[in-house]
Amino acid sequence: MIETSLFGVYVPSLLLFAGGAMACAWWVRRLLSLLGVYRWVCHPPLFDLGLYVLLLHALIRLASAISV
Repeated sequence: MIETSLFGVYVPSLLLFAGGAMACAWWVRRLLSLLGVYRWVCHPPLFDLGLYVLLLHALIRLASAISV
């Protein structure tokens, strides 16, 4: 994995993607909560984890598609 210099400190790019996915997941969870989707979800924390993993995967795939 490629490292990125952030204010002189090298951090793995996966850490940056994880932070971005967490921010996106927060916004999507807020939207789903306002729409009332969580009434039909059996286990909300597990649903949130799955949502986070899907968003993380989507961000990584999008970044790799843009960099090529």
